[in-house]
Amino acid sequence: MASSAPRSIALLNARLIDPVAGTEAVGGVVVVDGEISAFGSAVTVANVSSDAQIVDCGGDIVCPGLIDMRVFIGEPGAEYRETLATASKAAAAGGVTTIVATPDTTPPVDDPAVVDFLLRRARDTSLVRVLPSAAMTKGLRGEELAEIGLLKEAGAIAFTDGAHSIRSAKVMRRILTYARDFDALVMHYAEDRDLASSGVMNEGEFASRLGLGGIPAEAESIIIDRDLRLVALTRGRYHAALVSSKLSLESIARAKAAGLPVTCGASINHLTLNENDIGDYRTFLKLAPPLRHEDERQKLVEALASGLIDVIVSDHNPQDVETKRLPFAEAENGAIGLETMLSVGMRLVRSGDVTLPRLLAAMSSRPAEILGLPQGRLSVGAPADLIRFDPDEPWVVDPRRLHSRSKNTPFDEARLEGRVKLTMVAGRIVHE
Repeated sequence: MASSAPRSIALLNARLIDPVAGTEAVGGVVVVDGEISAFGSAVTVANVSSDAQIVDCGGDIVCPGLIDMRVFIGEPGAEYRETLATASKAAAAGGVTTIVATPDTTPPVDDPAVVDFLLRRARDTSLVRVLPSAAMTKGLRGEELAEIGLLKEAGAIAFTDGAHSIRSAKVMRRILTYARDFDALVMHYAEDRDLASSGVMNEGEFASRLGLGGIPAEAESIIIDRDLRLVALTRGRYHAALVSSKLSLESIARAKAAGLPVTCGASINHLTLNENDIGDYRTFLKLAPPLRHEDERQKLVEALASGLIDVIVSDHNPQDVETKRLPFAEAENGAIGLETMLSVGMRLVRSGDVTLPRLLAAMSSRPAEILGLPQGRLSVGAPADLIRFDPDEPWVVDPRRLHSRSKNTPFDEARLEGRVKLTMVAGRIVHE
């Protein structure tokens, strides 16, 4: 992220949205030396330093940059799918200023040396902030614990086995206990692999019509139920990385009501798509967890609006053509989403299901709070990770024009509204 930036930048004539306070105001933001030095309705061209670079936002929204807590980057080992450089370009174009990289790379991020490599590589090649998460278990095998203390000291922001679920309750208990002792966050992808078995989409009538094996919602909720009981036992900080069913939501609601240190996330795909969108075996919509019934999607949206779902993630998972252009049952799971997450999220705002400040909070301030980051807020002294976007600008998703190395978007040719016009990281404009 090294390059020069103007000492002072003023974003004026903007619609400011503060996701922490949930407020909106017309005004401006002044950035000095990479930090917010002033913001609000009093910031106008008349009271900005004469040497400042002025950006007239023309009524566009200015808000904190997005923080994506679940992003697969192929580097190291699968650079043909995505690199730190291409992922950061996609992120910047989508208004994402911080990405949390999952550890399921080759080699996996289970050694402090790999954490150090990623931090150095990101410093040299990435336009946005890249925070590596580290593996909970060595080799992502779910058996022997990784060195949580050393990995955190090396710079790991959280701990997860990526798309691998911990089968053993004993191992999960030990993970939560050690994580508690190091004040580390555990982000678990919950799936009972035996129950999911050979399923490839949501279990139900639609799967039967397509002749495909189904994965019941219980495959997710059973593991979440188990994990929450272990959280009650250990008091380790726990984040359910991806929830997709009302059964899981009910369990998390009970845990939160009991005061347990529990949070959860949902992908933008599960909030805006359902199993019917798979249509005629569209493999770009083969995801893990699978897209659920429309009733389940609506429950997720309600949980997002109420704050039960804490964060929205892109679940960015690039796959190349050879692994996606296969029969549905044989295709790999995953879709890209860094560049489209905000625009797709605007569908929820336009439908009246979620307010814009709430949407932005789930994509910025709440992830920052969970991860203990200073970003995600409009306040004096906060890092100047900011975006300017026009919520009304229409555009059509053309995979060829997306910045990701892979093109497996579930929103191919979708008509969206909301376009990022400027992305700033630490006071430096990285996309315009």
